[in-house]
Amino acid sequence: MQYRKLGQTGPTVSRIALGCMGMSGMYGQSDRQESIATIHAALDAGVTLLDTGDFYGMGHNELLIGEVLHGRNRDDLCISVKFGALRTPAGPFSGYDCRPEALKNFLAYTLTRLGTDYVDIYRPARVDPDVPIEETVGAIAEMVQAGYVRHIGLSEVAADTLRRANAVHPITDVQIEYSMMSRGIEAEILPTARELGVSITAYGVLSRGLLGGAFQQSTKQRDIRSAMPRFQGENLAKNLALVDALRVIAEEKGCTVAQLSIAWVLHQGDDIVPLIGARRVQQLTSAVESLDIILSDDDVSRIEKAVPQTAVAGERYGASQMVHLDSERTVSK
Repeated sequence: MQYRKLGQTGPTVSRIALGCMGMSGMYGQSDRQESIATIHAALDAGVTLLDTGDFYGMGHNELLIGEVLHGRNRDDLCISVKFGALRTPAGPFSGYDCRPEALKNFLAYTLTRLGTDYVDIYRPARVDPDVPIEETVGAIAEMVQAGYVRHIGLSEVAADTLRRANAVHPITDVQIEYSMMSRGIEAEILPTARELGVSITAYGVLSRGLLGGAFQQSTKQRDIRSAMPRFQGENLAKNLALVDALRVIAEEKGCTVAQLSIAWVLHQGDDIVPLIGARRVQQLTSAVESLDIILSDDDVSRIEKAVPQTAVAGERYGASQMVHLDSERTVSK
């Protein structure tokens, strides 16, 4: 395993991280024992960064990770937690709450579910439009001072929001979608992060399975992807055609489309750490093997010609979710 430092003042973490969201129902039913085995396999492979959210399965994901932590050296791991997303008992999301008093309450429950005394990186899942980012970050900074949080991260923020937040307290990383099919951060957000010495933890590197290589037009969607434009009708057909073009390159490189997609994100810079949403040991093992894939300038050129950003069909979220993305304020359509 390779390791990198997150930001200027953040922790040293593995070159790839494990995103645990899919283990708690967001992409359909998952197998509990296989999920636990996958986390253990990741840790055994040298993966040190685990990403979760207190709203993944309404606490289920944190409890799952907490179970794995038993018998492990807590200080060897880096746990990143998102907070602020509100859900109803039936499951749907109902808004965001990033008020100082709310986040301190969320953190108290998180620490109990994880069975730990501190969270390594704590971040709002989205910017709360009713709470200045300075207030949210300032309150997390108080938790840093108190020892309950080690570092502060952000998620899906615009460049100007990142600047304002970083002026209050050093930001370790911005968690944001980044893949061959989602390159909006390259215009303003990534340059700003690099200027400030802030890393990127990239989620959606396989575009929620589209770049996994196995998704088909006939695949029945019974999870959050059913409401995502890129998985609907003609959009899906156009996007799968792009994947077919990538498959030719992957076969020449002796790897899978998924591995090529991860390798492309890794190639974008040492300050970018891909979050791999593996739910099975086999997926995790395949993802770790992506670290051995070396892309030449010619490889990168061919990949980006095969998947031009202008050819990707559909927004990355449905309209009801896109309005909550502060990051999209600066993205040219």
